[in-house]
Amino acid sequence: ATAGLRHAAGDPRVRGVLITGMFSPDGYGTGYAALAELREAIRAVRHEAGDDLIIQATSEAAGIYDRHQQMAAMRALMPEACSLAVREILPDAEAEAEGAAFLTELYKAGVMMQYILYADTDVQRFHELKARGIIPGERHFVLFVLGRYTAGQRSEPADLLPFMHDWSGSDGAFAVCAFGPKESACALTALGLNGHARLGFENNTLLSDGSTAPDNAALIRQTVQAAGVMGRSIADAKTARAYLAALR
Repeated sequence: ATAGLRHAAGDPRVRGVLITGMFSPDGYGTGYAALAELREAIRAVRHEAGDDLIIQATSEAAGIYDRHQQMAAMRALMPEACSLAVREILPDAEAEAEGAAFLTELYKAGVMMQYILYADTDVQRFHELKARGIIPGERHFVLFVLGRYTAGQRSEPADLLPFMHDWSGSDGAFAVCAFGPKESACALTALGLNGHARLGFENNTLLSDGSTAPDNAALIRQTVQAAGVMGRSIADAKTARAYLAALR
């Protein structure tokens, strides 16, 4: 896996954020991620890409890991950037004090946070948690997951509309991820609304014509090539770091 990540990082066709997660039930004492493997993967990718890539660690329950294991893993790793699901870290009122302490710790450490939201109700709850200081900061970077609960997990560009009803530019920045052959169409819809996109094999393996993509680069390339039609250009890592660092 590390060799594959190293190869992808060195591919000049790939421009964007690499999101990498490795999970093992026998990993670091938390029972969550095999942190030694994840650190080695990060080192390998960083060796190939230098600072030309933002490496984001993603924390996810995957039906196995609880919030305590996720928080312990991210605390141990303290990555440059981190994505996590609000409904997993802050599932209910009982989890708020511990979750708030964890998020504040990462916030003060300068970790570039991305909050994963699965539905418009998540957006509404995100605003409520922010207003009460459970989620620190004023402006945030969020990820809208389109079509997570649709039949066959096939996303449509219209899936973005309910999320946008409760989000504005003053809240921060948003990105989308999508499932199925309309991943690129969903991404371009987001770009047209001044958003961003998370692309690749994590959620989708199909090109827009329905054929199987040979690699992540092919999925990224088809969206990058059309971004100009939406009036958008592709940021380099330096620009992206400055942009995300300002979302606090």
